[in-house]
Order: sequence, then C-alpha cells, then structure tokens
Amino acid sequence: MAGVGLPDSEWLARTHEDALDPQQRICDAHHHYWDRPVPGSGNFRYLFDEFAADLATGHNVCASVTVEAGAFLRPGLTPGTMYRADGPKELESLGETEFLNGMAAMARSRAYSPANISAGLVAFANLSLGDAVGEILDMHCAYRRVRGIRNLTFYHEDAALGFPDLEIEPGVLGSDAFRAGFRCLADRDLTYDATALPTQIPEVTALARAFPTVRIVLNHIGGIFGAGPYDGRRQESFDLWRSAMQELATCPNVFVKIGGMSNARSGFNLRNRPAPARSQELAALWKPYVETCIELFGADRCMFESNFPVEKQSVSYTVLWNSFKLLTNGCSADEKDRLFFQSAVDFYRLELV
Repeated sequence: MAGVGLPDSEWLARTHEDALDPQQRICDAHHHYWDRPVPGSGNFRYLFDEFAADLATGHNVCASVTVEAGAFLRPGLTPGTMYRADGPKELESLGETEFLNGMAAMARSRAYSPANISAGLVAFANLSLGDAVGEILDMHCAYRRVRGIRNLTFYHEDAALGFPDLEIEPGVLGSDAFRAGFRCLADRDLTYDATALPTQIPEVTALARAFPTVRIVLNHIGGIFGAGPYDGRRQESFDLWRSAMQELATCPNVFVKIGGMSNARSGFNLRNRPAPARSQELAALWKPYVETCIELFGADRCMFESNFPVEKQSVSYTVLWNSFKLLTNGCSADEKDRLFFQSAVDFYRLELV
C-alpha cells in the first residue's frame, strides 16, 4: 500500500492495554502482508509470523481476510507482495495470490495460530483491461480462497489528501474500460473492494447502481479529510463525507469496512507524539464516523477491519480493537457479533473450519 512507513515497536509499547471483552469473536476484515523496501527507512516485513504475533495479543480473532497490498504504484516503488518477476505485466499479481494462498495453507495447519488466517483473499487484477481481464480473473480464482478483487482508485489533486505514490487517473470507476472489466466480476460472482476518498464516494454509488448484483465493500469508511485544505474545517469535511455516505447507503449491495482512520490526511495527528493514543481517545475521535456508518448501513452491512500493518504506524493491534469495542458499547450482543464477525463472514462467504 502506498504511503506506508515503518512502525516503531518501542514507541507503540509506550501505550499498553489489556484486551477488552476478550471473548468477543472477531473476523479481521482487512489486513495485508508485505516484504518491501521503504525509501529512506529500510525494509518493512509484515508476513505471517508478524500478523500471528499481533493476533496473539489478547483479542479473540477467529478469522481474517487478506487483501492485496497495492498496485498502480509509480515507477521505482514495489507493488503488491511477491509479484512475479517475469512474464506478462498483467499476470505479475498472480504471484501475490499464489503467495497469499500459501499463507492460508500455513494457517489451515493450525501449527502457528488457532485462527482461520486468510480465510478469504482479495486479489488484484487490472479491471481497466476490460473484457480481457476475464481470463486473468479465472487464473486468480483457481485459488479457491479468492473472494474478490481490489483496484486502488484513490485520487485527489491536493497532495495532502491524495496518494502521491499512486499513478491514478481521476474518474476511473466510470470509464468504459473499467466497467467492462467490472462486468467480469458480476459474471463470476466476485466481490469488489472499493477504494475512494470522500470526494469520490459518489463514483462508488454510481458504480453500485450500475451493477446491483455485485457485492461492493467500501474500504476505510471512504476516508476522512482533516489535513491540507480541510485543516481546521472538521465539520465541513464531516458533512461532505456524511452526505456522500447517506446516498451510498441507499445501495443494498454496498457494505462498509470500518477502520483505516489513523492516517495523516485524517488530521488527527496520531503519529508524531510522545506516546500512541489510548483506546478512549481514539474512540472519541472516531465516534461520529463510526456511529454514522452503523446508523446509515446497519450492523448487517458494516464490518471492522484492522488495516494492519498500515495502522501500526499509529496504534497497536490491541489498542485498535479496544477502541472499536468502546465504540460499540451501546450495541446489542447480536449487533456486536455482526460488526466484529458475521458481516465479514457473510459478505465474503467465508468457509470457516
């Protein structure tokens, strides 16, 4: 994923919490693996062992969904994880899918963790290839844990809000080529993980309405603007986001992943501080957004995600899930089970063993 720096383990350790409600079952709806250089910082390795170690810190994570680690990066940056070094470019991401399937096989042995790690996989195939992507999708689907596809489409002209590491053209979701490729998802009953910033959410709405049979999940609540031109304009930013989400929620085929809220563009300044924020502070910062998602989409269409290791730049795994649990104190037991576990299992049609 673009824009990711190395986590500081010593800094994260300055804020310690025990896991709240440790019996609550969790399906982590979104995490990544990678082993890649970070310019100016060294190598960032976060693979099976590192994720399993985070899972062992107190919360009852029973399953997870592993998501491709980012394509469409500008030249000189390493895309995805374990992409093939040879062969046609459009097939290089098959290396990542093959690798993720291997991580899932390790998990299935239960020799390393009791959790159903990587019970579902979200792969990358360039949907802008149009009809030609169909054959490539079939190659990914040969790995039976593949449930869907993600294409990074984040775009904003302001560098403080956009993703300068990505080479993305505006309006991709509405292009003829992308929609021809998207139709191939419908033909195969594959899900789509949508990536959008608040100003792009209407594009996701239009896509969902054009393909009502495709199950779409919006990653990271559609983003939060609190930096750059929105610095000091939190209410205006929130109103922009809420209005777009209200319209998106009218699409019954759209779900939302709740997480990914600690990045720099959110304006919460969670990284450059003496110690990481505690779960109570995070819950207070994120409360308007989380409550809005649950209000608009309902617990049946919301799922919590760690977005690790991206969020690990700001918060530990234990503290992150504690914040989510604080945010759901007012929910019923059934609603909590949907938010933390069942919605993700149902959306991705996970086969848990």
